[in-house]
Amino acid sequence: MSSLKFQDRLLDLQDNLLNFAYMLTANREEAKDLLQDTTLKALDNEDKYIDNVNFKGWVFTIMRNIFINNYRRVVRNQTIIDQTEDLYHLNLPQDSGFTSPEGSYTVKEITKAINSFGEEYRVPFAMHVAGYKYHEIAEKMDLPLGTVKSRIFFARQRLQEILKDYK
Repeated sequence: MSSLKFQDRLLDLQDNLLNFAYMLTANREEAKDLLQDTTLKALDNEDKYIDNVNFKGWVFTIMRNIFINNYRRVVRNQTIIDQTEDLYHLNLPQDSGFTSPEGSYTVKEITKAINSFGEEYRVPFAMHVAGYKYHEIAEKMDLPLGTVKSRIFFARQRLQEILKDYK
């Protein structure tokens, strides 16, 4: 494929790539940065593209890999390793987010409320809170995507109703 044709195909994908980047980052500025990084990497690696390979898939894979690498870099940079002799930093009191002992009581109440749900609501809700995506929950539980979404929605509503006094 000629360099000009490669660039034209890449330009034609910019809107699709921006939408995909926004889906990954959920932030307009980060999505634009990711799009720019992807475009530059694709242009730099133009010689590695093989004709008759799905061009769109190739470019989207580049974007996904850049996003994953950036995410891992951020997580790695936020990890604190305590190298003091007596682990001084680990022994410092950690801010639990609770200003009083009553605050921890609400965590117990929330847990109790969630555990009171039937399994058909508790399991998808717990998985969602743990960070699973809707489609992953649907796949693991062998349920339609809409069913998973509605169960999580109803679990959220029920939790709000049970804990309305804590607002």
